[in-house]
Amino acid sequence: MDFNSTGNKVKHGILGLRNKKKKLVKLGTALGLAAVMFYPSARNDNNSMGASLVSLDEQMEEEIGFFPIVVPTIKYGLVLDTFQVEEGKIQKKQTLGTLLTGYGMDLLSIETLVKNASGVFNINRNFRVGKDYLLLLDRQTGKPKHLVLEPSVFEYVVFNLQGELNVQKVEREVDTKLKSVSGEISSSLWAALTQNEVDAEAASKMEDALECFVDFSHTQKGDRFKLLFEEKLIAGKTVGSNQVYAVSYHREGKDYYAFWYDDGVTKGFFDAEGASAKKGFLKSPLKFTRISSNFNPRRFHPILKTVRPHLGTDYAAPTGTPIYSIGEGVVEEAAFTKGNGKYVKIKHDKTYQTQYLHMSRFAKGIRRGTKVTQGQVIGYVGSTGLATGPHVCFRFWKNGKQVNHLREKLPQSKKMSPDKLNDFYKIRDNYLMMMEKEGVIDEDQFFPPSNETLDTEGGAAP
Repeated sequence: MDFNSTGNKVKHGILGLRNKKKKLVKLGTALGLAAVMFYPSARNDNNSMGASLVSLDEQMEEEIGFFPIVVPTIKYGLVLDTFQVEEGKIQKKQTLGTLLTGYGMDLLSIETLVKNASGVFNINRNFRVGKDYLLLLDRQTGKPKHLVLEPSVFEYVVFNLQGELNVQKVEREVDTKLKSVSGEISSSLWAALTQNEVDAEAASKMEDALECFVDFSHTQKGDRFKLLFEEKLIAGKTVGSNQVYAVSYHREGKDYYAFWYDDGVTKGFFDAEGASAKKGFLKSPLKFTRISSNFNPRRFHPILKTVRPHLGTDYAAPTGTPIYSIGEGVVEEAAFTKGNGKYVKIKHDKTYQTQYLHMSRFAKGIRRGTKVTQGQVIGYVGSTGLATGPHVCFRFWKNGKQVNHLREKLPQSKKMSPDKLNDFYKIRDNYLMMMEKEGVIDEDQFFPPSNETLDTEGGAAP
């Protein structure tokens, strides 16, 4: 059926009844429901049927002054108004089979459905307790026709429960916007980022960019930050972030910067002068945490009730929080003692070693002789050994002696090669201009450098 043609005929018939508004409203409603019945298998949320309805409605509103058509509810490529809709959450010990047999579907059909799902949707891994589902039933018979699951915000899966019993995975369209935000810390960095609608993914990437410059367990009231990043949106709602392009952090009169650079050969974050942001060591073995006890040669031990040296820095965090190696090296020990609990000790080079105490467990593959990289997860926060609560006691050795790593002048990174610095400076200056423009950066505000590392179509290139 040509709905546009049919719609025009209907419109002219209705215009002859412009003085009978009550009848017209009833007729418009009936037409809307009829349109729904004609198009029960619309394939997407913005299909031609919906567009025709809107077009017809706009013409009628302009000519007769009101809006009589009922527009159907279209979601997951289906017209929901034509079904009995059941919503729920997957329960403990519930399987796809027990869910569908509860609505009268036979076991042979369910077995075929599971077979057809192979390669499209991993039922064993993704059919999990607590996940939402949408079941669409025939209004007349009550038999199940479609089951919809959403493994993530980026996709949904439709199980067609009649006919060929096929399974379809649909990836949602993701838009991106370049966004600049700034804020000042009044309580915590996380609170300041949340207040500025920065999602957890972007917040984590921001910390990664500056982790060798700023100890984020030591944030202070009055610290300020600026962040330039690419935000991901679905239907206008933020669902995550892509690349962080530039970060600045101001503390105690000093500014720290990290700028993303990628020319296809050299890639990573660099400071304002073009030196790599990845120095020899990270500032902290945990992310978004706090120092609960500092390095102190004469600390009163809370368990032993005696004064004894505390030659480490305690970072408090919930049990299970990932612990990161602050630098690359080789695991010397991954063991347990009564005092240290589960701990890992890493040799980084001839000068430096680090140790991480009171773990709840080691990360997979962490054992004596294992090579680790900077930022690799080596274990998880716990309270094993002599500990009053979940934390990691971090210890730092220099030339065989334990020292306070927060006061050490650690090795600096090298600058990028001189032939790349001019291009880097152009990109850096563009990022600095964009960070001054609060909010979404549109194309008119975007200034690509001459080397075309930035893309005017969609923002800065990764």
